[in-house]
Amino acid sequence: MEQNVESITQTIIDTINTIFSSIFSSIDNSMYDTLNDLAFLSSDILENSFFQNFFNSSNHSNILLIANSLLIGFSLYYCIRLLFSYLIGNPIEHPYSFLLKLLLFGICMNQSLFFCKECLHLNYLLSSSILELGENLLGTSINFNQLINRLNSIISIDSDSLNVFSFDGIIRSFISVSFFNLILSYSLRYIMVQLFILICPFAFLTLLNKSTSSFFYAWLRIFLSLLLLQDFIAFILVLLFSIQVSNQDILSKLYCIGCLYALIRSNHYIQSLIGGINTNISVHVQNFKNSLKSN
Repeated sequence: MEQNVESITQTIIDTINTIFSSIFSSIDNSMYDTLNDLAFLSSDILENSFFQNFFNSSNHSNILLIANSLLIGFSLYYCIRLLFSYLIGNPIEHPYSFLLKLLLFGICMNQSLFFCKECLHLNYLLSSSILELGENLLGTSINFNQLINRLNSIISIDSDSLNVFSFDGIIRSFISVSFFNLILSYSLRYIMVQLFILICPFAFLTLLNKSTSSFFYAWLRIFLSLLLLQDFIAFILVLLFSIQVSNQDILSKLYCIGCLYALIRSNHYIQSLIGGINTNISVHVQNFKNSLKSN
């Protein structure tokens, strides 16, 4: 009887290990190849027909047409305020100052796609330089594909060797969950970067009026935090590759887990430093659960 119970228990454990190893292998082979593209954004993300048509001045249904219409509206609003200021004796901004801002921010608004492209390009050069410096110092390629291969060589995911109930199995499970979390977070960041590029013309437009200029500074802070996140990621990857991880060294494995957790929390650290928005999916899921509980 006891042998039958032990046999059934072992069969259940083997089945669970096989299922988890298949899940880990499937994730490794199908999803991790996109991590580098999602984490390290360049100006290539704007090289598509959608953005080209959306910012094409010759297109009659583009975003710049709306922005320029609002620019005229801001100008009319200033003219009305200027007229009333003479009537009631309430001084406002000097016309020459407004015309200078109108010219400057009007140009910036119409060249917003170029501005965003250059920001993406310069930030990509910075993050690439950090990774290249790390590669020269460590003598190995530094990217997510190499990281995953390195971790898999230390903690096997073969169905014959993986045991999710062991210490290595727990670490392997944490690694897979962490990378899956990163994929979701970087995907959200990818969408948010494109969204903030789309509203860039309106951000420049708000600088024409002091009462609306705070929108631009909020937009700029969030946009820069989304870009600088990949430089922070590059530093963490260099640090992670500098660790000499051994299958027999528990401390080094825990060090890798700490670096992976730092990758997950990197957006929170950037947000604490310069502000911005949180792109961690787990935080939004938790907030959604809390909202459902409150209802």
